[in-house]
Amino acid sequence: MWLFSFILPIIRLYLIGVKVLIDQLLHKSFTLPVLPRQDGKVAIVTGGARGMGYETSRHLASLGARVVIAGNEEEEGLSAVKKIQRETGHDKVEFMYLDLASLESVRQFVQGFKARALPLHILVNNAGVMLVPERRTVDGFELHFGLNYLGHFLLTNLLLDLLRESGRSGKCSRIVTVSSATHYGGRLNLNDLQSRSCYCSHGAYSQSKLALVLFTYRLQKQLWARGDPVTANAVDPGMVDTDLYQNLCSPAQMAKKPVARLLFRTPTEGASTAIYTVAACELEGLGGLYLYNGQNRESSTCSYERHLQDDLWTKSCDLVGLQKA
Repeated sequence: MWLFSFILPIIRLYLIGVKVLIDQLLHKSFTLPVLPRQDGKVAIVTGGARGMGYETSRHLASLGARVVIAGNEEEEGLSAVKKIQRETGHDKVEFMYLDLASLESVRQFVQGFKARALPLHILVNNAGVMLVPERRTVDGFELHFGLNYLGHFLLTNLLLDLLRESGRSGKCSRIVTVSSATHYGGRLNLNDLQSRSCYCSHGAYSQSKLALVLFTYRLQKQLWARGDPVTANAVDPGMVDTDLYQNLCSPAQMAKKPVARLLFRTPTEGASTAIYTVAACELEGLGGLYLYNGQNRESSTCSYERHLQDDLWTKSCDLVGLQKA
């Protein structure tokens, strides 16, 4: 039974990966249209110093937005700031320290950002880890669940008031959360969100990405119920050649290299759907979407289950110490 629980998530993840690669072989990468200027807008991009996060930060800066790169590697973050400023000629790019694996760090980041009295129009929940060996966050959560999901859950909720105040009818603030096709193979066990009974990095990663989709849909329902000028959408970047794959086993690493050169998206291509979701006029006021390759797609069947959305939200509020309102 234990062996079955360990192997099944691995099989699911790699089958989904093959399906995505076939899709990327048959379909060209989404090409960004000309997007409107974002002058006067303020954006936070988690994990914005490398990979798709860097490309998202760079593109938003090129459109005139003030960009805050949030990450836990200060030297890397400051280097990314200088590079973006040099490439775009836009000096309103900065780095702020944020460790999503620490709930206290998330709270300190929000406190520091709010102390600057800036508005907030765009939040891109991009940072993440994949297939790491079993590890715990500062607060004792399984790392994939704690960093990929819970850290972003708390960050988003603590910034919601600013997003509400900064948006208005016809110009909503936007929350964009980067999920993954692996969420299709994710299974959410609310009684074992920490993967304590049987740890499998593949299953833990897929679960965290499913949790992000469930969270996005539940959040959008809450925003609509309140009439808030804020939209929340999830995006799937496809399979992108970034550092996320560094934890693959050696045989998989060797197999990946030639495949990645032929079939994987570049970080620029992978970031295109997130950038589009953040800035496109045609998505104004639209929320609760799951976008892949620039188009709205159906997410997994279980991601639409309202009771699962509600139960995860309630559980998450308990875990991070938020009221359930």
